[in-house]
Amino acid sequence: MQTHQNRSTQMNLMHEELARAQMRERLGEAHELRRGHQMVLARRLSRKAERAAQQARLALARAL
Repeated sequence: MQTHQNRSTQMNLMHEELARAQMRERLGEAHELRRGHQMVLARRLSRKAERAAQQARLALARAL
C-alpha cells in the first residue's frame, strides 16, 4: 500500500511540475508578445513626433 501511495504522490508531483513549466512558458510567450506590441507603439509614436516636428519646421520657414 505504501509503495502505491508513493508512486501516486510522485505522479502528482510530476503533473504539478509539468503544469508549472507550461505556465512559465505561456507567461514568457505573453511577455514577448507584449514587448513586441510596445515596440510597434513606440515606433508609431516616434514617426508621429517626427512628422509633427517637420510640420513645425515648415510652418516656421513659411512665417519667415
